Amino acid sequence: MSKASGVMSDQTLLDRTFWVALILKGLDGALEIIGGVLLMLVSPAQLGQLARFLTQHEISEDRHDLIANALLHVTSGLTGGATLFGAIYLLLHGLVKVVLVLAILKNKLWAYPWMVAFLVAFILYQGYQLIVGFSWGLVLLTAFDIFIVVLTIREYGNHRRRSLGKDRNAVPATAEPRK
Repeated sequence: MSKASGVMSDQTLLDRTFWVALILKGLDGALEIIGGVLLMLVSPAQLGQLARFLTQHEISEDRHDLIANALLHVTSGLTGGATLFGAIYLLLHGLVKVVLVLAILKNKLWAYPWMVAFLVAFILYQGYQLIVGFSWGLVLLTAFDIFIVVLTIREYGNHRRRSLGKDRNAVPATAEPRK
């Protein structure tokens, strides 16, 4: 990867993993924004019809299909308020993710602590959701978020050390130039 994108060519596997995970988080944010917009445009009844259409083949083959039945159950209980809450949640969550990921990709030092704080807040919320109703998908998402927090903290430390190293070699504006 190039220096222009803020990624050095002498990266470790962990460094490259951070950048790949960060890009995946940004893509996830973009998908959340799209999902939020769709939820604002589609009524709960239309979502129920779409779920029935998408699951009819699976249900006809296996009336006890876990995923198809879960999807039908979730969409059958949707209300206008629930879809509005979901849309706003997805839009805000996705927008914050995309902004923070883009800022980190542009080497904005301020974005690292904000990314960590944002993810920790959602990890806590996801932990609460796991207590209320266990889901393997949520377990995997939470584990991925914890992994990204650890990598972000590591990368933030590396980024700060590089920044401080450059500043120590700089000549103060009020000092005499070095000879």
